[in-house]
Amino acid sequence: MKSSDHTREIDYYYRPPKKRKGYFQLSTLVLFGFSSAFFPRVLTLLKFPSIINLAHLAIIPWLCIFILLKSKVKDRQQIAIVQELTIAVIIFFCVNIASAILNNAGLINACLNFLFFCEHFLLLIAIICLPLTPEKLLRFRAFIIFSSFTNTIFAYVQRYVLNLHLRQGLADNIKGVFIGGGAGHVVGASVALTFGVYYFSAAKKIPILFRAAVAMATFWHMNMADAKQALLVFGVAGIILLISKFQNIVEALKYITGGTIFAYVFFWAVENVEALGGFQTWMRPEIYGPEGEATLLKTATFRIVPTFYDSPLHPLLGLGPGHTVGRLGGWMLREYDSLLRPLGSTEHPASIAVWQAVGDSWLGDQSSMFSPLFGWAGIWGDVGWLGLISFLYIWWVVWRRLCFDDISRLLALTPLVFGLVFTQMEEPGYMLYVASIIGLRWQEYHCQKQNQVSEVVAPQQINKRPKSLKDVFQIVLLLK
Repeated sequence: MKSSDHTREIDYYYRPPKKRKGYFQLSTLVLFGFSSAFFPRVLTLLKFPSIINLAHLAIIPWLCIFILLKSKVKDRQQIAIVQELTIAVIIFFCVNIASAILNNAGLINACLNFLFFCEHFLLLIAIICLPLTPEKLLRFRAFIIFSSFTNTIFAYVQRYVLNLHLRQGLADNIKGVFIGGGAGHVVGASVALTFGVYYFSAAKKIPILFRAAVAMATFWHMNMADAKQALLVFGVAGIILLISKFQNIVEALKYITGGTIFAYVFFWAVENVEALGGFQTWMRPEIYGPEGEATLLKTATFRIVPTFYDSPLHPLLGLGPGHTVGRLGGWMLREYDSLLRPLGSTEHPASIAVWQAVGDSWLGDQSSMFSPLFGWAGIWGDVGWLGLISFLYIWWVVWRRLCFDDISRLLALTPLVFGLVFTQMEEPGYMLYVASIIGLRWQEYHCQKQNQVSEVVAPQQINKRPKSLKDVFQIVLLLK
């Protein structure tokens, strides 16, 4: 017991490692892979060719394989996690291939469908493979935090300097670094909220008022972008996390009290604060219920897809990768037809039938909340129940092996809830960011555990006031 108390009070002192000429650190390569999905829209704004938006689809798989081959990690726990997660991902890939064979879908369909749903797991495997020292971890974390701040700063510039909300598209133009993407406003807001939760929890050396200000800034980013579904998703994820705490009465009461207060304040604000009036879009009870228009439209996929079954294996393996309502079948195959058709891509009338249902409904263009094209429906339609089970198994490995506290569990739950809304579960910018934060949280925890410290910090700088703007930046980025 004494040793445990002592552990919480000390900080770890490290020595900077010697630099080797002509040597790229694996952590630097991982950050390059992260950037390939996080910043490509900014590069296209700088006149880079649009194909750069797809570069991450080649970079991340190569990166994962390269690090698996080159990493010299010796920790048994890390090795066990990487092995189990890799096996789970391979199983899902095999289901994609089997479904493609059954339905005569193109190999490119199977590969792209796999990457859309599992690319972030490949990055997560690469992050867990890294044998990070405290110094490398500080730099790795600082880059992720810098990228996160950049996204929200971009959003504020777009709203208050460039006034993009006054142009065609209105609030949907507030997209942070995800400029030009159709759902960029939701992706940018989701990344911002994720960062707000992470930073408030991780930056314990920063005054709580500053952390609260960062959290509020990310919340307002969401409101500026009118990405209200992002807040709803976080709320539902929080409720699920709360339910999982019922075995601990004290923890459950704490969450119930906090959740009740937040819900009351939020609903009061929706009714009384004009800036939050957009949330009233969903408050129409008549569209819900068994025969409500919202219910009928949202569940259209589950009525339409089975009408195309002509094999007893179709319920198990679906209609084929990219053949129903995932991101690939929903619009990517048509948008990139000139690029993918020569590679053997295939389409299916099931996706067209679902789009027809969207066009026939007066709610079809109201909100993505009502869309029948969403992540879980896409997995079920494309690769069937086996695909759904194998995909859930991957997340179960992540939950059991990597989510060691409530913050990491909440961040793992949010993509799963997003999968009920639209195709956010296949958005590379958001999913790779969430995977990076989960991997970063685990590396922080692992480093603290390995070195018996309470927090990964640069201790020689603690309690020293910043003397320059550089010092301020380093403190905000948790380098000091």
